[in-house]
Amino acid sequence: MADASNREILETDVVIVGAGPSGLAAAIRLKQKAPHLSVTVVEKSAEIGGHILSGAVMNPVGMDELLPGWRSMGAPVGPDVTKDTFHFLGPKADFAFPGMLVPPQMHVDNGVIISLGALVRWLGDHAQSLGVDIFPMTAAVDLLTSDTGAIEGIITGDLGVHRDGTPKSTHAAGIGLKAKYTLIGEGARGSLAKQLIARFGLAANHDPQLYGLGIKEVWELPADRHEPGRVDHYLGFPLDDATSGGGFAYHAEDRKLYLGFVTHLSYSDPTISPFDEFQRFKAHPSITRMLEGARRLTYGARALSSGGIQSIPDLAFPGGALIGCAAGFMNVPALKAIHSAIRSGIATADEVAAAIAAGRANDTLTTLDAAVRATGIAAELTPVRNMKPLWSRFGTLFGVLLGGFDLWCQALFSLSPFGTLSHTKADFEKLKPLAAVTPREYERPDGKTTFDRSSSVFLANLSHDEDQPIHLKLADPAVPVRDNLPLYGEPAPLYCPAGVYEIGEEGGAPVFRIHAANCVHCKTCDIKDPAQNITWVPPEGGSGPSYSGM
Repeated sequence: MADASNREILETDVVIVGAGPSGLAAAIRLKQKAPHLSVTVVEKSAEIGGHILSGAVMNPVGMDELLPGWRSMGAPVGPDVTKDTFHFLGPKADFAFPGMLVPPQMHVDNGVIISLGALVRWLGDHAQSLGVDIFPMTAAVDLLTSDTGAIEGIITGDLGVHRDGTPKSTHAAGIGLKAKYTLIGEGARGSLAKQLIARFGLAANHDPQLYGLGIKEVWELPADRHEPGRVDHYLGFPLDDATSGGGFAYHAEDRKLYLGFVTHLSYSDPTISPFDEFQRFKAHPSITRMLEGARRLTYGARALSSGGIQSIPDLAFPGGALIGCAAGFMNVPALKAIHSAIRSGIATADEVAAAIAAGRANDTLTTLDAAVRATGIAAELTPVRNMKPLWSRFGTLFGVLLGGFDLWCQALFSLSPFGTLSHTKADFEKLKPLAAVTPREYERPDGKTTFDRSSSVFLANLSHDEDQPIHLKLADPAVPVRDNLPLYGEPAPLYCPAGVYEIGEEGGAPVFRIHAANCVHCKTCDIKDPAQNITWVPPEGGSGPSYSGM
């Protein structure tokens, strides 16, 4: 933990890290319950929503509970889901599952297609109207701790620091924000959440959290190809049977198509490139036809949690709590988490407001886990708990069939023939040696529906001063070439969807290069590096992508 003795310290009742759906829901709920409380939200992106990336078909129950009548209040909302189809793709074939065969847990009643970035911008405006202080361009880089080890707030990052760590003429030191409770809503694999989970052993009695890498593009379709409200999910091609994941295509408002692909990071072949698998997905005839005459507008990538209820850590720590995707409430078969993130923010705010009203501060919210699970999160995630373990153990074809059988047993009889299956290894532990696989080769992009990393990252609207400390920290700079390269072929250039990592050559010897300015803050390297040698930390506030319409 950082030394805050030489920093300015400001006080607030509650500090929230991350202006995503969980953080803003918590802030709004706190002001609803206790308007007199001071609530401060810090957000590392240049503007609210700038780092938000999601599919997104949203289950509206979370918004209904937070702000009844939210649609009539002017919230940005796209079309209601009118058609929801699950497909299994072969290299050329496309089999659409009859709706009656799809388990009910994979459908969303009253689902709505949204831009989550636009929704959180609106939530941010609403929170500010209630008196919440929101500070964008402000990265939370460390934690304030008491003499007893309880969390007392956060430390924000310095601005104006050279790459070598020396201050620039524009240097401004970060400050400490001291609070009665600190809520961490950074999203999946957040840097402070990672610290807190390790420090307080929050995952000790739970399975390892697992992740997927979601890559998304927004396309503008010709009017005659646009079907507002249409939703398609895809399994099978281009992934092999041993690799789990799939694609999605959502017809949003204004002729927009939200097109994306998720590769679960539990894959074992070190030569897999999730970015190139997405390009292969777009080359399938069903997707190519959909994109005829279309124009690509934006690109982005973000890790998402996929471990399920077995992998949710303890939520409360001394002085605060994990909320939203920092804890991991993803419903894997339905690919839905926004409503649960909002619900977790609401429940946590209720617990915090009650604790402060009772004169408490910086202690452990011992009833929090039960309160969050009682929102409907446990009731939703418990019946789908075995889908990811079955998928991982038995592959896509047999695993999904077993998972579907399990879901139907849960729906019809409220029981599982498998009990509760566990995840035994983290994603980084699952790679095979390079010598044990046949290296994959990917075709060159055509520049029409398939593209390279550089042209894609350009559409993420990155802003990153290269003269700042590299925010991708190597515990041992020798590991990539000395260990990972001979054993795995150094997978970082392949699993990174943004071209951050490169194996180059200097003086006839291989070298590992980091192009930090390309980073889209997806966190995949922090998750998948087999040596766990890479740690992602926030760069200067305002750095990174500036997503629009994501």
